[in-house]
Amino acid sequence: MADDAVVRLVDLHKRFGDLVVLDGVSLDIPRGLTTAIIGPSGAGKSVLLKHIVGLIPPDRGKVLVGGVDMAHASERQKYAVREKFGMLFQGGALFDSMSAGENVEFPLRYHRRLSARERRRIAEEKLALVDLPDLYDRPTPALSGGQRKRVGLARAIVLEPEVVVFDEPNSGLDPVTSATIDELIVRMQHKLGMTFLIITHDIVQALAVADRIGMLYRGKLIEYGDKEAFLHSRHEVVRRFLERNVALPEPSGPLIPAED
Repeated sequence: MADDAVVRLVDLHKRFGDLVVLDGVSLDIPRGLTTAIIGPSGAGKSVLLKHIVGLIPPDRGKVLVGGVDMAHASERQKYAVREKFGMLFQGGALFDSMSAGENVEFPLRYHRRLSARERRRIAEEKLALVDLPDLYDRPTPALSGGQRKRVGLARAIVLEPEVVVFDEPNSGLDPVTSATIDELIVRMQHKLGMTFLIITHDIVQALAVADRIGMLYRGKLIEYGDKEAFLHSRHEVVRRFLERNVALPEPSGPLIPAED
């Protein structure tokens, strides 16, 4: 594994019956940066994520997280690796029976031996980091969509993980709120220095927040690199994916056609 890679995938293959979902995917996710994995629905983004956290095993290949191969790790090893991850789910996955602050401190109840006062202090601190000070006691059903995302992010970082995974973080949000969430993600990553991994179909968001962008298409990683390299991609599918939202520079050579 490269010195700066927190996750490394090597020749990853996965199929469900006759459906090939991942077809030889290899990439390094660098430590301390934001990486976005984009692609159309059904491209394999969620399955890739499940491999990284050890929820499903590959048919072939390696999934190295901190030196542990999740494809062959014991359940105890997988649990230890998962503790290094924070997760922001699509809908926030908040408990409506709890207040905003109680949702944030929920992981602390199970992973840290702390007093109720200390848990609340940490939760309030994390809420302030996502621009929601004094919202600890707000009932979760009273939160707006954008506030729910922020509370979910506060909960994702409450244990100060090495890696924070965002699963379609702007799903269901209007453009203005989405832009605000993107700004928050950039600011949080710079402030905390954590590794952020974003799974999204939103190329505008990927370009706004990511240091590196990879694109999955029909189970293959057809492009992966920094934003500038991605914008100059010669792959036909990448350019089609970009053209509706981005003013594209001319490719430096002939286009690489998509495989049939």
